[in-house]
Amino acid sequence: MRETAKTTMSIEESATALSGNPEEKNFLHLQSVDVARGDRVVLHDINLNIRAGEHVAILGPNGCGKSTLIQTITCQIYPIVREGMQVRIFGRERWDLTELRKHFGVVATDLPGEKTAVTTGLNAVIAGFFSASTLWPNLTVTEEMRARAWEALERLEATRLADQLVGTMSAGEKRRILIARSLVHRPQQVLLDEPSNALDLAAQRRLREAMRRLAQEGTGLVLVTHFLGDILPEIQRVILLNHGRIVGDGPREELLTEARLSQLFGTEVHIGHEGEWLHSW
Repeated sequence: MRETAKTTMSIEESATALSGNPEEKNFLHLQSVDVARGDRVVLHDINLNIRAGEHVAILGPNGCGKSTLIQTITCQIYPIVREGMQVRIFGRERWDLTELRKHFGVVATDLPGEKTAVTTGLNAVIAGFFSASTLWPNLTVTEEMRARAWEALERLEATRLADQLVGTMSAGEKRRILIARSLVHRPQQVLLDEPSNALDLAAQRRLREAMRRLAQEGTGLVLVTHFLGDILPEIQRVILLNHGRIVGDGPREELLTEARLSQLFGTEVHIGHEGEWLHSW
């Protein structure tokens, strides 16, 4: 899914040229997608549509294929080419990956590169424009980029981290920097991979409050997790993944039940409610 032709565009022009089709409603379209890792097929006949701006949770146990699905969505790996197979992102089958990252924010578990530790929070966010670990001397940073980076930190209520070195931050603070990096291009859609992993309870709460603000402001969220507590009240659609197959796709009230989750995780699951939030044990 690579496109070799490139053009030079301003940030605003790039955003306008998102899909080449202003009527495009889907962020993601997967049809009859199989994905192999080595000699083993790990995703089987995936059929999935996610609308631009939609809030979706993809839930499943460890080893169910979540990581492979994420890498397929982000074009890090490619499906088996077969008749009837289709992959479209924002309506396009081919993307230059650098250009795609301007429209689709990805929040991984770690910041890239060893130099990130000695980079300030603000510079780490600005470096997101270049998918870089730090602001290398050959990179040209505009005032617009600095303003966008500061705006992203404000959205996360993380401006106090602007001058702090990433290497001195807590896990929760680093996660906020990661999310801010993903927002600098003002993407329509953000993918969050296990966002609360390795965070303590206080950091989980702050992170979930930040994600709620993004959802309420209109940024579409695709949340990949195996923690029920990560699923925001704003997320009304849930996709269940197991053994490399989609085994459920529908409203949260139908899929987030003790019976369905016990079957999904292969153990007895109990669900508790705290206001709009769910938790399990």
